[in-house]
Amino acid sequence: MFTGIVEGTGIVRQIEERPGGRKLWIDIGALAEGLRIGGSVSVNGCCTTVVDLKDRVFATELMEITLQKTNLGDVVAGTPVNIERPMKMGDELGGHLVQGHVDGVGEIIKVTPLESSHVIEIRVPRPLVKYVVATGSVSVNGVSMTVADIQSDVLTLGVIPHTWEVTNFSEFRAGRRVNIEVDLIGKYIEKLLPDLWSGLTKPRTEAK
Repeated sequence: MFTGIVEGTGIVRQIEERPGGRKLWIDIGALAEGLRIGGSVSVNGCCTTVVDLKDRVFATELMEITLQKTNLGDVVAGTPVNIERPMKMGDELGGHLVQGHVDGVGEIIKVTPLESSHVIEIRVPRPLVKYVVATGSVSVNGVSMTVADIQSDVLTLGVIPHTWEVTNFSEFRAGRRVNIEVDLIGKYIEKLLPDLWSGLTKPRTEAK
């Protein structure tokens, strides 16, 4: 489980093509401290497993389905990726609950620089729109963001200077693909509501 508070960016150093997937080697600098083989790391919002570790560079293996359903299939050597290590008991939940299970890939429509911040417009897959609400939370490339507005399938985000500097948002351009994970709570509510509603509307049987 993650919080969406990205700790920094890593750089993809090497890509090894494998049958049914690929292996990424990612340099995460000081963030490698305390990392261990078998541990989890969020890479652009996708929960990955550390399979190898050499100093400050770790390797993770990605299946073909992950490459198809996330933007990790787009990365090349030199690509910056957002990095977050998993929560530990007692850590501050500074963002929102992020599983690292990407729900879909959105597309950057527009990036507008302001005096000291930026506004980003992202088109999200239609099936995800119902889970996104204004002032609610959404994970974009693993970053917990507050939705400023949503019109049809386009959501608007305001990005403060700190987020712009410590994440790969500064690489965003129109047409760039980004990983989207919607709020976990909304998905659980959708799952539970039909049974709850059925129970509320079912005629009660009189006790004999």
